[in-house]
Amino acid sequence: MAGQATLSDADYADVDARLSGTDTLLATEYPGDDGSRQPVHTLYVPADRYRLDLPATYGATAAQAVADFGGTVALARAVGLGALAEELAPLVDAKLQREPIEDLRLDFEDGYGARPDAEEDADAILAAERVAAAVAAGVAPPFIGIRFKCFEAPTRRRGIRTLDLFLSTLVAGGGLPDGLVLTLPKVTTTEQVEAMVALCELFEERLGLPAGRLRFEVQMETPQLIIAADGSVPVAALLHAAGGSRAAKRITALHYGTYDYSASLQIAAAYQSMEHPAADYAKQVMQVAVAETGVRLSDGSTNVIPVGEPEHIADAWKLHARLVRRSLERGYYQGWDLAAQQLPTRYLATYAFYREGFAAAAKRLDNYLHGSDATIMDEPATARALARFVVRGLECGAVTADEVRAASGSEPAELVSLAHPKLASQKENS
Repeated sequence: MAGQATLSDADYADVDARLSGTDTLLATEYPGDDGSRQPVHTLYVPADRYRLDLPATYGATAAQAVADFGGTVALARAVGLGALAEELAPLVDAKLQREPIEDLRLDFEDGYGARPDAEEDADAILAAERVAAAVAAGVAPPFIGIRFKCFEAPTRRRGIRTLDLFLSTLVAGGGLPDGLVLTLPKVTTTEQVEAMVALCELFEERLGLPAGRLRFEVQMETPQLIIAADGSVPVAALLHAAGGSRAAKRITALHYGTYDYSASLQIAAAYQSMEHPAADYAKQVMQVAVAETGVRLSDGSTNVIPVGEPEHIADAWKLHARLVRRSLERGYYQGWDLAAQQLPTRYLATYAFYREGFAAAAKRLDNYLHGSDATIMDEPATARALARFVVRGLECGAVTADEVRAASGSEPAELVSLAHPKLASQKENS
């Protein structure tokens, strides 16, 4: 009979049963981004050099370097951003004063080196005490933590002990900061990630922390994580070895290590770069592996620092600005910085990226949400991408909340919900 359905409730139930495993997999292993802020960079400093005033000092150093060059407008023009120079300059100047460092990593690995155990013990405790004091004083960056030594046999126990002393001192001093970040370097196998997960569970139990409180970044510095001896792709497997449910998931990000990875492929030092084809291949594999898992990506660094002779400074700033922009265009919204003098071009290139695309993105969002332009018909997936773009720009300071309201006709919170619909749905159902 016309209009009568063929399938019964039992048929629907059979399909549901067949796909229950897929439903569970998507819900637990591919939950999407959690909607929290992602910093635009991570700045590395040797752990023993950290002081409470380091962010302010780095901001002042960066601002002075720009002033010596002729000002932010002059720098913007020198690195190819002349069309936006006048509007970028006040935003970047304010950023260097207000929040020069978004994510700070106190380095106990390559930037610190091998030292006597007693010295590293003392520095690990002192680092925790200084981080706690900075958080209490309101002068810590939004994200802060340590990179300890890797889990290869020669440095494993030293790295774990440093992590132990750092965490134990923080807890004894009042607790872990909300923006705590831990970085596990030179990961080669999924077993090293599983060992880190086991350690996190032990620390939570022994220190009285909530289950799942400790999470960590994985540094991608070895080709064995891209292709293993058996032909598999460990970087995809290790993400799911780190915990099955969203609450238990441990890995927060994958960070590409430019120079260790390049050296391991025997690329000559003069050609080791974030834009080498080998780097692009590794990062594309990483990007596919993390898709919809909620794990974020960070590009690496350039070791060409804008200090010294004026000509070198200008060339180094041009290089850094270009590399930052290149990463952003390829979907890497975070990268490493190694010196205060890299901060101006970090923010100039980042802000230019978001401001160049803001007007068009906001207009399309206005149309999608309010039907303001019949010539544009974006799909929901594109609208999510547009909203994520605008929200990222807002979070880092490239655009203001007033600009978002005026251009999109929406409150920032509405765009956050559009950018992260799974998160919005979870809040509604909780």
